[in-house]
Amino acid sequence: MARTPTVPARPPCRLYLITPPAIADLNAFAKTLDQALAAGDVAALQIRLKPAEDATIRAAVAALAPVARRHDVAVLLNDRPDLARETGCDGVHIGQGDGSLAEARRTLGPDAMIGVTCHDDRDLAWDAAEGGADYVAFGAFYPTETKETVHRPGLEILMVWQETVETPCVAIGGVTVDNAADLARAGADFVAVSNGVWGYSKGAAEAVKLFNQRLKF
Repeated sequence: MARTPTVPARPPCRLYLITPPAIADLNAFAKTLDQALAAGDVAALQIRLKPAEDATIRAAVAALAPVARRHDVAVLLNDRPDLARETGCDGVHIGQGDGSLAEARRTLGPDAMIGVTCHDDRDLAWDAAEGGADYVAFGAFYPTETKETVHRPGLEILMVWQETVETPCVAIGGVTVDNAADLARAGADFVAVSNGVWGYSKGAAEAVKLFNQRLKF
């Protein structure tokens, strides 16, 4: 009797942290970050400070990257491939208005991690995947105060992507401990969270613990 091929199980969805858009006290935040990363699995930290001068971004990377690396967490910089290379980040996340994926790859080289914002547009995501993006990001799935949003995809975009494309997808926008499991079940490989961790009422470390519980359904 012929055996039915076994389809490999999809790895559990993982947490992808994004810094607050402004950090008043880097030393204090570095301690909070250390506690949060010690509380559970985190795949990556995106340093996203907007608007901020280059010197502020450099200082943030210098303070936060060593903390992330102690916990084996990848460090990405938002928007700026040039500064990501200069400061030794592991990669960059670019939006649709932040230059091309090809330019970012030329700047950072073949081994860097590059993610691309694709809003609610599968065609943009297809182009990014074919262009060599390491992940595509869809969102905002829920209302968020972290940044102004226009696009609001439904969960089905994650379902279709997971069924048809190997490039990992990130769900972003208003992600909390209460809705993260829905995104994971729909097909998100990562959930990107900012205020859902840093603004959590019981502290960032407790939020990371809860996200890890909810994402392993």
